[in-house]
Amino acid sequence: MATPATATAPVHLPRVAITFCTQCRWMLRAAYFGQELLSTFGTSIGEIALIPATGGLFTVHLTHKPVNVDGEAAAEVQEVLIWDRKAEGGFPETKVLKQLIRNHIEPGKDLGHSDKPAKGQVKAAKPDIEQQTPLENGVDPAPAAFPTHSTGPVASEKCEDCR
Repeated sequence: MATPATATAPVHLPRVAITFCTQCRWMLRAAYFGQELLSTFGTSIGEIALIPATGGLFTVHLTHKPVNVDGEAAAEVQEVLIWDRKAEGGFPETKVLKQLIRNHIEPGKDLGHSDKPAKGQVKAAKPDIEQQTPLENGVDPAPAAFPTHSTGPVASEKCEDCR
């Protein structure tokens, strides 16, 4: 049997790679974050890659050419770990992920309401947490709608988060 030829496709920078655990059923969460990044940054992002994995992984990597102080892209391509679920202790809020990506690819970009406190919110005086909206109390409502673990059989080996 012939060995399949390996083809290399061009990589469009900046590239966001979201690696997610298929055993934990985090594909919808990964796709949601990818969609949110594309809707916010449009053509400023060259591509979004969804990379299936196992073992409870959920990471977001950014590959880009950093911008120097003159506003020109550097010659060397860098890969930066933006988020690691295990290291950070959970998933990012959508606005935090957008801010982290923005800080690398478009530092001057205004993210609109995602960058500002809610109207009328004063930093010194925090209202009762039960009276706050989900974003004001630091909870991103959209990802919570996604299941975090499978309840049915998915594979012969389960990752550490599915045990």
